[in-house]
Amino acid sequence: MRTDELITMLARGAGAAPRAPAAARIAPALLVGGVAALALSLSMRSAVPSLLLAEPGMLLKIGYALALAVGGGWLAARLGRPLARTAAPVRVLAATLALIVLLGSAVVALAPDGQRLAQVLGESWRTCARDVLLVSLPALAGALWALRGLAPTRPRAAGAAAGLAGGAVGAVAYAFTCPELSAAFVAVWYTLGVGAAAALGALLGPRLLHW
Repeated sequence: MRTDELITMLARGAGAAPRAPAAARIAPALLVGGVAALALSLSMRSAVPSLLLAEPGMLLKIGYALALAVGGGWLAARLGRPLARTAAPVRVLAATLALIVLLGSAVVALAPDGQRLAQVLGESWRTCARDVLLVSLPALAGALWALRGLAPTRPRAAGAAAGLAGGAVGAVAYAFTCPELSAAFVAVWYTLGVGAAAALGALLGPRLLHW
């Protein structure tokens, strides 16, 4: 019998693992990673002016990243337990992505003809996704560390969830140094940065999370 088959058989016989240990490991890891991400982001760029913090675009940007972080952390915690169901966090993530795409599309559609591309590109489209990925690395590392102490039976999916959560935490930190306020910009470049972190997590998951 192969090792993977034995793990699956034992997991099915044991039932779903308790929720609390998974959340108790992942949440603090993401919090510490978020503090490190903010410090890293502030070392790269200046903080946005305080007046921008109350702008609707700023609140939308931070809210979008926070929603992805919650959904990604929830999904990672579920994937850290054998046989845990993942439908609920996946629905939350899908709804979050659908909402930002809808808002971004509305911004582009309502903008004057000569300003539509500017709503998508802003002033920092060349560096945004890259920088989101860079500042997310501490949170990604923390989430992977947390999952190593659990029992993920789908290491690639668990790694992707860790990357998604870490990328979203990095996006929250980066938002405080990014003056872009367009929902269309956030929908494209923030999502690409978080997606890149999820892809990196998926690549590392089988190597770091395999039993």
